[in-house]
Amino acid sequence: MIRRIALGSLAALFFSSTFVLNRAMSLAGGHWVWSSSLRFGFMLVFLSLILLFTKGPRVFADVWNVFQAHWIFWIVSGGIGFGVFYSLISFSAQYAAGWVVATTWQTTILATPIVLIFFGRKVPPRGLIFTALIFIGIVLVNIEHASLTGLNSLLLSAVPILVAAFAYPIGNQFVWEARLGESTFLPHINHPILENGFARVLLLTMGSVPFWIGLLIFSSPPAPSSGQLLSTALVALSSGVIATTIFLYARHLCREPYEIAAVDATQSMEVVFSLIGEIVFLHGILPGPLGITGIALTITGLAAYMTSQ
Repeated sequence: MIRRIALGSLAALFFSSTFVLNRAMSLAGGHWVWSSSLRFGFMLVFLSLILLFTKGPRVFADVWNVFQAHWIFWIVSGGIGFGVFYSLISFSAQYAAGWVVATTWQTTILATPIVLIFFGRKVPPRGLIFTALIFIGIVLVNIEHASLTGLNSLLLSAVPILVAAFAYPIGNQFVWEARLGESTFLPHINHPILENGFARVLLLTMGSVPFWIGLLIFSSPPAPSSGQLLSTALVALSSGVIATTIFLYARHLCREPYEIAAVDATQSMEVVFSLIGEIVFLHGILPGPLGITGIALTITGLAAYMTSQ
């Protein structure tokens, strides 16, 4: 368990760049649709280069064969797990500080057991108790956020994140279930290429492309600036490639639903990393008493996962 927790926490460090850089792009006037869609465009390039240099050109034939054989599955999984998830995270950055978004995002830790139950997996009650601690912390942070910015900003930031919090584990669980082959409504994808973390992320990224094309056509945002292009490239490399690959690898090591819930709980460390990043790079201010209490509860929930085995 300790190894899985450590990998998840390392992923959280790289994931936190998302919240800081998205907030920076929002403050600079960058459109949220470009902040989200460009990230996955860059991810296609980075992941392809990594696989090319580590596995050789033949790997692309395996990736394409797996994608083509189950293209509906990958479009649904990538569209939900990457498209819905990240577009809403980017949208919320317009209305809340990065550390507030990161804290509210921890709702996904509460969402994970619900998603697991939906897929017919059992989660021990102790896991639900720990996630409840984290959820209480999230509520406190958003109470403080509402008192400072008003109810309208709270709803425009919190509600999209709540939807994203369910979309991300649903997309990931689709892949986990498909590899296991026990689901009656998902294909059994038992191909060796799925053992490669970069390939799994690339397949999900490929599946999300139709979502991004549709979003760009629907929203017609103004052209991105050079600064936004650079920032989204950094997010794509740090959060999209490094963090996502480490996180999915940690999930790949899990054999029990409780272990999956514990790995997902490591995302609560994003709150601390995002707060530090926002203070250092964006001259953000420290949260008030409610915010600090909320952050402490999210970390306590994670610590409980780590010490109970």
